[in-house]
Amino acid sequence: MTERRPYPSDLSDARWELIEPVLTDWRAERRSRALNIGRPPEHDLRTILDAILYVDRTGVQWRYLPHDFPPWETVYGYFAKWEKDGVFAQLSGLLRSLLREHEGRNAEPSACVMDAQSVKTSTSVPATSQGTDAGKKIVGRKRSIVTDTLGLILAVLVTAASVQDSVAGTSLIDTVAAEHPAIRKVWVDGGYRQHLVEHAAALGIDMEITQRKPGTRGFTPIPKRWAVERTYGWLMFHRRLARDYEALPTRSEAVIHLAMTDLMARRLTGETTVSWRDPTPQDETQSTE
Repeated sequence: MTERRPYPSDLSDARWELIEPVLTDWRAERRSRALNIGRPPEHDLRTILDAILYVDRTGVQWRYLPHDFPPWETVYGYFAKWEKDGVFAQLSGLLRSLLREHEGRNAEPSACVMDAQSVKTSTSVPATSQGTDAGKKIVGRKRSIVTDTLGLILAVLVTAASVQDSVAGTSLIDTVAAEHPAIRKVWVDGGYRQHLVEHAAALGIDMEITQRKPGTRGFTPIPKRWAVERTYGWLMFHRRLARDYEALPTRSEAVIHLAMTDLMARRLTGETTVSWRDPTPQDETQSTE
């Protein structure tokens, strides 16, 4: 069998070295619980993850995976198992800690930023998991995320677009308080209500609502909150996130964690994120993040 030609989305050896221990441990743990181990796995974990990253990066349907990858049913099966077992969230958390230390920060942040983004959905998304964001006039889902001040995701929650920011924010604040006890400060925009500020205070977190100056028009970065806006920009490098294509909200959350894993692994290894703006291979040496 001839070796397949690599795609720009494929993992480099350096990035695979960061990710491989988590996936290897996952496979070993699952095989240890199996009643009948049977024959060894047919497909390499790195190839499986390359195929999933190809979908995340290019936005193609699972059935349209190139034939030099394993069968799409196999790839999607691994994606579903890794989502259910929390592997993507685990990878995102591991690389976030490594990257924060690489940037000279403590592994655990003490401040964060929260924001929400409403996106349209594809026809494959069940109507029961969609809603209408009346303010933005979008029918679809809402992605609520919490990032540290570097823009690295701490928590993500995907809901129907009709869910109010404060409702999703309450769940996220509870998650952040439980998983990141060092957090003492969070910045949000004016879409979050006073009762959420009080809820955060009860958890020992100071929530500050930051708003644009009166009379400001067009896009204007807001101090402290610009980090989370930049994160949404990073995520858009992955075309699977241009809309919400996932049947389950938890799968949407997994795709977001996967995109951040890809971005953080590239930053840790000093590699660039290739975008459509790069007309020639020579431009791959220039960072597009």
